[in-house]
Amino acid sequence: MKKIDGAITAPVGFRAAGVRCGIKEHGLDMALIASDRDCAAAGVFTTNAFKAASILVNAGRVASGRARAVVANSGNANACTGEQGMADALRMCALTAELLGVPADMVLNASTGIIGVPLPMDKIERGIRLAAAELSEGGWDEASRAIMTTDTVPKTCAVEFEIAGKTVRIGGICKGSGMICPNMATMHCFITTDAALEPLALRQSLVSSVDASFNSLTVDGDTSTSDQVLVLANGASGCEMIAAGSVHQGVFEGALAFVCLELARAVARDGEGATKYVEVRVVNAQSRQDAKAAAMTIANSPLVKTAVFGQDPNWGRVLAAAGRSGARIDPAKTSLRFGNVEVVRKGEPLPVDRDTARQPMLAPDLVITLDLGLGEEQATALTCDFSYDYVKINAEYHT
Repeated sequence: MKKIDGAITAPVGFRAAGVRCGIKEHGLDMALIASDRDCAAAGVFTTNAFKAASILVNAGRVASGRARAVVANSGNANACTGEQGMADALRMCALTAELLGVPADMVLNASTGIIGVPLPMDKIERGIRLAAAELSEGGWDEASRAIMTTDTVPKTCAVEFEIAGKTVRIGGICKGSGMICPNMATMHCFITTDAALEPLALRQSLVSSVDASFNSLTVDGDTSTSDQVLVLANGASGCEMIAAGSVHQGVFEGALAFVCLELARAVARDGEGATKYVEVRVVNAQSRQDAKAAAMTIANSPLVKTAVFGQDPNWGRVLAAAGRSGARIDPAKTSLRFGNVEVVRKGEPLPVDRDTARQPMLAPDLVITLDLGLGEEQATALTCDFSYDYVKINAEYHT
């Protein structure tokens, strides 16, 4: 497997576009991704009770396992907008379908931005028409930028690999910077592949890949109304149909998991106001559930995240967070490292001077490893620090 350029249009048979229609004050704000043939489709969606209209529409449509295109706007989440919001989401899909010449129920939609404000449908419709007219194999970069809100950089990834002698590609774009916490995160991720998969195999592979990536990601502990990961597989590579449980599914899933993890890491690195990327690794837990609970609790702790921002090796905050996570813990068997510097061993603090313990925290990337000493299971949480700018960005977001 190798990384390649092209993101969502790297797979054969996909085109994309990103245009400006004026929803946001600045920048591109309407994206369209389309396949030249029918696709198997799968999605994973937010668990927030206040689901955006696009989530309600898409969850029903991907249940059929088929789709053809995704239309997405930024600057307005179309969430908590009642019956009008549902009508607007359906109109987005219907207009896109009309312009592409495909059935309306084969189009998925997404909206991201401010909550509780109706979509400006005059701008939305103009944007969809512009995007449909500009679809191209080179449109992936504009599409990746058109879904951004508080993101500072676009997030893209594509890989190429072989299945039974056929070259297969997977590509993705993602947006997310704040209001990020499973399940899922404030985040839209759109993935394409020219592999041929049965819908069940695609769904299984997506769920597994999301669990170790987007559902192990947190910026601030807040779960959005609009999170979704959508994947379309059009089979244009000519590879044989991948069935659930097959050897080929394992190969495909490994590549999909890589793309998802790369995009999830990019979201954590671009967390609102972030100055550091952090991986919290919990190892030797009694169960994976325990490992993940401890890792996510540490990663979500404001005290841990602010200590990381301040480059302060305040390891007591890490242990305190793990201790309230609900994971099975024996303090006498627990060890802790910042980077390669061990600060606690089997419950005993080590005589490490502050400057030595602080050294790993000076780098832009930090790994915190908690060894529970109770078993063989492990989990990793992806996160970032909390800086002064996080408060500033979110205090001023509505205005």
